[in-house]
Amino acid sequence: MGPHPAVAAIRLAVRRVLHDVLNEHAEHAGRIERRAARPELAEAGSGRRNATLPDRPARLDRPGTPLVLVACSGGADSMALASALAFEARKLAVRAGGITVDHNLQHGSDVRAAEVVARLRSMHLDPVEAVAVHVGRDGGPEAAARDARYAALDAAAERHGAAAVLLGHTRDDQAETVLLGLARGSGIRSLSGMAAASGPAGRYRRPFLQLDRQTARKACLVQSLPVWDDPHNIDPAYTRSRLRHEGLPALEKALGKGVVEALARTAQLSRDDADALDTWAAEADSAVRDDAGQLECAKLYALPPAVRRRVLRRAAVEAGAPAGSLFARHIEEVDRLITGWRGQQAINLPGRVEARRQGGRLVIRQS
Repeated sequence: MGPHPAVAAIRLAVRRVLHDVLNEHAEHAGRIERRAARPELAEAGSGRRNATLPDRPARLDRPGTPLVLVACSGGADSMALASALAFEARKLAVRAGGITVDHNLQHGSDVRAAEVVARLRSMHLDPVEAVAVHVGRDGGPEAAARDARYAALDAAAERHGAAAVLLGHTRDDQAETVLLGLARGSGIRSLSGMAAASGPAGRYRRPFLQLDRQTARKACLVQSLPVWDDPHNIDPAYTRSRLRHEGLPALEKALGKGVVEALARTAQLSRDDADALDTWAAEADSAVRDDAGQLECAKLYALPPAVRRRVLRRAAVEAGAPAGSLFARHIEEVDRLITGWRGQQAINLPGRVEARRQGGRLVIRQS
């Protein structure tokens, strides 16, 4: 008799991601081998073969087995993910470890972090560690906690040389992210939600984006895995919590079941569109510049609005505007220098960057 359907589902999702990691690791190792062998191949092809060299390059040892870490809070989603990683890694050429981040936002958080470490070690994950962080105030409590968490995970991945870090975001989380982007009036990139792979070199992987939250919780239940329910997840002071417990249920009551699945599907379709537009904008960027590299307003005006605004955003970020602080309203103001020019003054952007129209050129630079 096979595992419970919920357990089978989470294991399959993790197995697919681990196969991706292994394939990428093998490709990377192959590139290293080819670069190392290139001098011998060049000499062999020159007709002056060294008698001490073999007929073909000697096989070099591949880099060690890749390490995959799971980011685990102790909640149902991440505990299910940790259990699936521990199970699948034993069958593949993968080392599995775990990281838990202590945000220091609740009394006794250090004790809970130690408990999570003990649970991960009981699954025979190694290395396992708890990392304490200080959460600032920039962008609000949720954004500040997220920034601190990812900074800690990035540092841990670098410290341990991890090939990937698995995150337990589910289809429900994806639906919430899409609705939050919609409420902010953000563009299509925000509506595309969370990517299956993101971060430096695709470091962060989200195996559960096609699975609902209930599947992860059921997998923990049937495996008798203890889970911790973060009280912040039901605290109405947090926007995502209100959306989860009030907003989405109200939508499902009004529109019927299937809202979460539809929002997740919207995220994927939006991501495909956003990727295509980003590629178009990257190609258009050089075509709308003069020989000195300045943006030409007439050429910008001829672009479709979605492409033009992406070019403007790229230029603002390259000039020093922080991407996380550059909102749609900023780009709309800059865009009006192209489409609604009436002699406006310079537009001030985050990061002390300003955009100004001068002599038919759009100049974006730090002031």
